Amino acid sequence: MAVKSQDDTVTQENKPKMRYKVWAEIYNGDTIASIWTPEVYVIGEYTYKTKKQFEAWTRTKYNVKKVYPYAIIAAAKLKEYDLILSKLPTEKAKKNYMKVIEKELKHEFENELKNLTVTQGRILLKLIDRETGKTSFEIVKQMRGGFQAFMWQSVARIFGSNMKSEYDPEGEDLMIERAIKLVEEGQF
Repeated sequence: MAVKSQDDTVTQENKPKMRYKVWAEIYNGDTIASIWTPEVYVIGEYTYKTKKQFEAWTRTKYNVKKVYPYAIIAAAKLKEYDLILSKLPTEKAKKNYMKVIEKELKHEFENELKNLTVTQGRILLKLIDRETGKTSFEIVKQMRGGFQAFMWQSVARIFGSNMKSEYDPEGEDLMIERAIKLVEEGQF
């Protein structure tokens, strides 16, 4: 609401700073003002039964905060590369382009990703699936071929991971999903 000066006119200095678009809705014959607000997530404090549960939650939050930016970047780059690859005319041109982007990605991210723990790597695989809708195995198979995907899956299995695992926000990956919401909301 605007503040009025002594002569009841709104001046430039006392104009309201924020403005909202309000529309009216009719409900049971009454007209009600409505306003759009952004979605809000409310995550209550969880009571941990054991110290071990609390430590697992703390580790998960830390790991998600560390690898979530990489998953966002991976999804954006994958979308960009898919678009460019779809426009290339020949398989040879696609292979040459893949070699170039592989070198760029290694130069940009290799040192940082080498320092991830096995658990952080597993979470990153899950988050890439969450952000792209494709498992890491499907992405490698699409970009590098079936044999390379098989080889990397074999390496992942040796270390107890699975590139074919899908993200399940309501089941196995519930704790990861909650940590993502906290990170997105800036609460952690």
